[in-house]
Amino acid sequence: MRSLLLAASQNRWLRDHATHYSFVRGTVSRFMPGETLNDALDAAEALRNKKIGAVFTHLGENVEDRSEAQQVTEHYLEVLKGIQERGVQAEISVKLTQLGLDLSPVLCFEHLTAVIEHAPKDSIVWVDMEASNYVDVTLDLYCRALKAHPNVGVCLQAYLHRTKDDLEKLLPLRPSIRLVKGAYNEPPEIAFPRKQDVDENYFELGKRMLRAKKENTCVRAAFGTHDAKLIRRLADFASSEGFAKKDFEVQMLYGIQRAEQERLASEGCTSIVLVAYGSYWYPWFVRRLAERPSNLWFMIRNVFAA
Repeated sequence: MRSLLLAASQNRWLRDHATHYSFVRGTVSRFMPGETLNDALDAAEALRNKKIGAVFTHLGENVEDRSEAQQVTEHYLEVLKGIQERGVQAEISVKLTQLGLDLSPVLCFEHLTAVIEHAPKDSIVWVDMEASNYVDVTLDLYCRALKAHPNVGVCLQAYLHRTKDDLEKLLPLRPSIRLVKGAYNEPPEIAFPRKQDVDENYFELGKRMLRAKKENTCVRAAFGTHDAKLIRRLADFASSEGFAKKDFEVQMLYGIQRAEQERLASEGCTSIVLVAYGSYWYPWFVRRLAERPSNLWFMIRNVFAA
């Protein structure tokens, strides 16, 4: 099921047609508050009332036009302005291919730098990780940005065999890291094919990140997962290492595991929700289904409820 969904996320015909079906759009509304920045800001205000923070991401990837990459950059500057004006507790997360990476790493770096320089110094601009063929250039640009701007973080994917080594290479730079499982269709020589292997690698990487945070070689150690069992394992480890509740950070997607998001916040942990918005939601949405195929049944129920 996961492989089929990941293949579907890359299918251009499905991308062009599926978005027109009301039952698909109805399901998507569970995972994103709307398509506009104001929708995202409204969601962040509601989350703030529950002591939950937000990370905004404007959906889109693989931009192939320079003017479009510039427009995306300018949009994120507007996002930062909107966050400040509304006074919400929110950061942003960007995809480098949306900032023009496929056009030119130099151009992409200029756009990334512009965004980071406009962000508050006490917040993080998160750099998303994309498919495995982008890992090297993403880490290269991230390291260059981090040397000049400490308020930038990067996403690492636990399903990749290489991530343990990537983490060790990053730690001397005092990075901020969000660890996720991974949501692209990768061959077994690149990524662990079995879920239990991904989960165990995630736990080991998470422990390393927490130890690094304790040693002050990792500024932010954020865990992007909806796996409640894994969260509890990491929380127990953090407690055994003497971490305060507020120093244990979990980031989840909007609309998924809401009770767990609120539980973490009520217990004093740092609970963050990734709020995605925009019209280019099809590939992102289907990858979310692949991460958690049980969500597919939610969509099927919407078919019969329509």
